[in-house]
Order: sequence, then C-alpha cells, then structure tokens
Amino acid sequence: MPTRKPLPQEFGERSWEVPASGAARFSWEAMYPGRQDGSGRERLLALYQKGKDKQWDSVRRIDWDLEVNPYDPLGVPDENMTIYGSPYWDRMSEANRADLRRHFGSWQFSQFLHGEQGAMVCAARIVESAPDLDAKFYSATQTMDEARHAEIYGRFLHDKVGMVYPINDNLQALLGDTLRDSRWDMPYLGMQVLIEGLALAAFGMLRDTTDKPLPRQILAYVMQDEARHVAFGRMALRDYYRQLSDAELREREEFVIEGCYLMRDRLRGEEVLTNFGIPEREAAELSERSEYLQLFRKLLFSRIVPCVKDIGLWGERLQRAYADMGVFELGDSNLDLLMAQDEEIAERLDTQRFEAEEAARTAEVADAIARGAAEA
Repeated sequence: MPTRKPLPQEFGERSWEVPASGAARFSWEAMYPGRQDGSGRERLLALYQKGKDKQWDSVRRIDWDLEVNPYDPLGVPDENMTIYGSPYWDRMSEANRADLRRHFGSWQFSQFLHGEQGAMVCAARIVESAPDLDAKFYSATQTMDEARHAEIYGRFLHDKVGMVYPINDNLQALLGDTLRDSRWDMPYLGMQVLIEGLALAAFGMLRDTTDKPLPRQILAYVMQDEARHVAFGRMALRDYYRQLSDAELREREEFVIEGCYLMRDRLRGEEVLTNFGIPEREAAELSERSEYLQLFRKLLFSRIVPCVKDIGLWGERLQRAYADMGVFELGDSNLDLLMAQDEEIAERLDTQRFEAEEAARTAEVADAIARGAAEA
C-alpha cells in the first residue's frame, strides 16, 4: 500500500478569505457585572465575569514537557481506525499502521485547529454585530479563549506530531455560510450551537478514550472553556428567537438542518485514506460501514440536538431531519449536566497535577535534608 509523509507546508493554501457583510453595531448601555435592571440580562454579565475569572495561560497550565509518540499521538484503540479489519488493514505493515495512526491523529486535531480559528473569527464578528453590550462583553472573552485554543492545537500539531491537514471541505462550507450571512444571530447559531456543540462531543469522546496525558489535558481544559461558550449561545438565542416570526424561525431551522448534514459527514477522514492510496469511492464506503464512525457520528450530536431544542428551533421538518439522522431522542438529554461534568473533569486534572507537584517538592525537600544530615 503506497503511503506519503507530507510536511505541514505541503497542504494547500495558507489563507482563505470570506467576503463579510452586515452592520457593526455600537451600544451606549451602561452595562456592567452586578447591575440589576430587571431585564434579565445580568445572566450574560455573570457569564462575562466567569469568562474573565477563568482565563488561563496554555504555556503554564499545560505540561508541554510530556512526551508524545508522533506515530500514536492520541492513544486510541486500533479498532477506531476506519479500515480496521478490512483487507487494506490486513495487508499493512506495522510501519504503515503507525504512519496511519499519525495521519489520523494529525487530521483529527487539524480539524479542531481549523474549527477553533473559525470560532475566534465568529466570536469577533459577534463583538462587532451583536446589538447588546453584555453580549459584546462576553464575546470579547470568548475571542481570547478561541485564540488560546488555536494556539494549543497548533503547537501540539507542529511540535508533537509534525503534520497538519487542511480544513475539511464540509467544515469550510459551514464556516463560510456562517460568516457570509449578514444577520447578527447567525454566527451564534452556526458557531456557538452547531460547530461548538459538535466540537464538544468530539473532544469528549477523545478525552474519555485516550490513554495519553498531554492530549487528555488539552481536551479537558479546552472543554472547560467551551462549556461557557455553548451556555452563552443558548442564553442569547433563546431570548432572541422568542421574538421571531414562524417564517424567520423556519429559515434558521433550514440552516440548522443543512449544517447538521454537513457536520455529520465532516468527521469521516476520507482524505486520510486517499493519502494512503485507497480510491475515493472505497474510502467513502469504508467510512460508511465503520461501526466506530457510526457511533461517533451519532454521539457528535449529543450536545447539538438538546441545545437546538432549548433555544426554540424544534419545527416539524427539523424533527424529521433529526429522526432521519437517528439522533431525535437526544433532544431530551440534560445539557446542563454534561457541561457541569466537563468543568469537573478539568478541575480534577488541576487538583491531581497540583498534588503531584506538591509531592515532588516535598520529596525534593526531604532528600535535601537527608543529604545535609549525611554530610554533617
């Protein structure tokens, strides 16, 4: 089976321009955390305060000294490979399989990287276009969060894996549709609900299956931030969509349906298989038959479906689309519980790391005392 080992710079264009439209909106409201004006907007201001409190530095919080094997960067079982058990897999040498793990790990984290850069741009657009000052405040903190996430995934790919894949066509299409729409709420809907919701589910699956400490740290800490972002989108859109007409709601439901079909087909990794000499049609068939990818695609909607239902987009056509995807029952999932669990996992990692550092310092002091006593 032929393979190629491309360097990061081999992959496609280094930039992408999307024509933007819509108005930049300024607000002269005297909004600030703690203000009580009876509007209910203090919820977003409280989220803004939390966004400020939870800022962190990836250089200090993440242990970049941890070793990563570039030929098994994510530490997931071979059964998760799309071609596992197929004649292609059986004919591969161990060296080919190791290279395949590297490519799949690179492809997976590369899509996270591209999604985070898209999230950063969308958050900046929300700062520009949202009519409410409290929404602008929170989006400013999210823009910083997304910059940090793009930094983290980029560093992992370049320093630990040594390979970056281009943005997937379907992800690029959804980002383009989100950014080209002039309606101020569409960056919320496209990014905060669809792309962020899907990313959270993908991050969670990897976080809970990897046996590698560095990817686990990265995913857990990024998910702690993303839980706030999805909460922000829910609050802002739930309030706004109560004011829309049936026709306006249907337009947004159509956007969600199209976006969900695109995202369902996003995380297939067929471009990895074609890099290994598998014809495109066979790559698609292998992806469609993969039991792991079937489960993965369903779980990807565990955060999106209950959020869409919560913000008031639950028309008959949207429900039929979710039934067709096999994810309709996810509408009753407890999204708040999932988000709380994401935050708790990150906090436990912090506690474990602090305890390990304290134990190491205590051992170092004890060793120094013992050496001093022996020399005396």
